[in-house]
Amino acid sequence: MNEKEQMKFDMVKNLAIMLIADNPNLSMEQALSTVLNSDTYQRLLRDATGLFHQSSGYVYSFLDNELKTGSVK
Repeated sequence: MNEKEQMKFDMVKNLAIMLIADNPNLSMEQALSTVLNSDTYQRLLRDATGLFHQSSGYVYSFLDNELKTGSVK
């Protein structure tokens, strides 16, 4: 695993943990599934977006908005 892949993996883990913190009824499996099936995750995978370099809180704001509104903004 290279450095970018590790950073993306860590971001997914952190996003799932933050999602559980906001939604305590979610299991880790549900939180990971939510993250991995999101448009935010697809953007995170693209190196050109640079999202993997950002803070987890910043990226979580995109995921949270996506889950609330149905789109990433």
